[in-house]
Amino acid sequence: MKVYDMLIIGGGPAGLCAAIYAGRAKLNVLVIEFSRLGGNIMLAKEIGNYPGVPDGNGPDLTKVMVEQAKSFGAEMITDDIMSVDFSDDVKYLRGNFGEYYGLSVIVATGMRRNKAGFAGEADFSGRGVAYCGTCDGGFFAGKDIFVVGSGLAAAEEAIYLTRYGKTVTAIVGEENYTCPAELADKIKQNPKIKTHFNTDIIHVKGDDVLKEARFKNKETGEEWDYHVSDDDHTFGVFVFGGQQSVSQVFSGQIAIDPQGRIPTDEEMQTDKTGVYAAGDVRPKRLRQLVTAMSDGAIAATHAEKYISELKERLGDDIKPKERASEHHVAQDADGGTENLFDADMVEEIKQMLGGCETRVTVAAILKDGCEESAKKREFLEQFAKATDKVDVKFYKSGENTALEGQIPDGILPAIVLLDENGNSSGIYYHGVPGGHEFPSFILGIYNVAGPGQKISEGGKAQIKALKPQKLQVAISLSCEMCPEVVQHCQRIAAINPDITTQMLNLRLYPDIQKQHSIMSLPALIVDGEKVIFGKKSIGEIVEILGS
Repeated sequence: MKVYDMLIIGGGPAGLCAAIYAGRAKLNVLVIEFSRLGGNIMLAKEIGNYPGVPDGNGPDLTKVMVEQAKSFGAEMITDDIMSVDFSDDVKYLRGNFGEYYGLSVIVATGMRRNKAGFAGEADFSGRGVAYCGTCDGGFFAGKDIFVVGSGLAAAEEAIYLTRYGKTVTAIVGEENYTCPAELADKIKQNPKIKTHFNTDIIHVKGDDVLKEARFKNKETGEEWDYHVSDDDHTFGVFVFGGQQSVSQVFSGQIAIDPQGRIPTDEEMQTDKTGVYAAGDVRPKRLRQLVTAMSDGAIAATHAEKYISELKERLGDDIKPKERASEHHVAQDADGGTENLFDADMVEEIKQMLGGCETRVTVAAILKDGCEESAKKREFLEQFAKATDKVDVKFYKSGENTALEGQIPDGILPAIVLLDENGNSSGIYYHGVPGGHEFPSFILGIYNVAGPGQKISEGGKAQIKALKPQKLQVAISLSCEMCPEVVQHCQRIAAINPDITTQMLNLRLYPDIQKQHSIMSLPALIVDGEKVIFGKKSIGEIVEILGS
């Protein structure tokens, strides 16, 4: 099995910066990310305090960092680490889909968003309770919106949500906002936002969607209720209740403080030799992009020295401890139509499809007089000019009844990926796969053509063992969390011929939204019944489908 010089757990700013420094030092590096590269910074619509990038945003900065790390040879995989063993010179990590070995480890798992904990929060998650204004704000256009939280994210999202809400009410549990004073003043001066300080949300209630909420003033003890009007039908509660460290899996292997954070020395080393921590998972006073990247650089630099000394001591005798079970380490891939494919995008398409083993056909079944069909045709005509690696075919509804009959629920218009033999891959797009979904479309082609996003043999075996199921991923082209779920479901469909995956642009299918009371994205609908909300790792999706 392969032993890496460095395993980096977490693909946020700290982990990516560490990968850049380690890769540039000619170390063999693997980045293991639970969810999506970039972490929480992917939700940042504005980054105004990162030196030299006054008008930056999370997705753009992440893309540059990922490309830079890969240019230095860093490998990246998506997996959720379930257990670790740091007792040996060769460190061991066990994930959902593989086992990984390295001479050093940098823990850069960061923070995950907290739930607020009020009654009804879990019951109405995705049906009125939401956690991302960018993803879900549009569902509450013209309705009342409550924003729960006092920090930076809550303040930014409250301002952002004024573009949608009939009213925006901030529910702040503190005496004041805990975000920077400049932003706090901005939200206080916004005439579209009403703020209740020293106030908690007690519960939410409803039927399929939210209908009422109760709030309590902690200072006076007064409680008050909100009831949605008959005209509005429902309302939104957006929760931004802080974050907690992601460190539980390391308990018993390295020291963790009472707050769940991992203490280090100035060199970012934990109490275990060869194991480092970087970014927000550490106890620190300032949690910012610039400090996370600084931690990553320091950790990688000192790990490099440690690795050099360890190799000198071990010589050729670098062997992992014998273990009962073992999987092979496999690398995974990351992560209007006018003028869609500029020169940079054409080059990106060439790079992503350059390694395809077989030829894929992208077939579109279109309806006459349908605006969405016209958009799909325009998109695919431009795409066909941007690459010579695929064939593009168009069919009118009723022209290819055999193919049309395979589309789950007969939803048209549709884009279908066909394998080299002209058979449906089980991957369908109901909506133009542009915006944030364009990389998913390219990866779908790559998965059907082969070799596809790499996954361990154990992971493939789990997927192949799944029973036949119909997956529908409800998305929005502006949602930054949706592509991850689409890509994972596509990969599953490409491996298991008994599973189909449909990407549904929910804007085009209000009946599906109403049927499942969807008010948060992404939403994974399994066999037309069970609905799972939010981003999920491929391991989590496989577990859900296997239950």
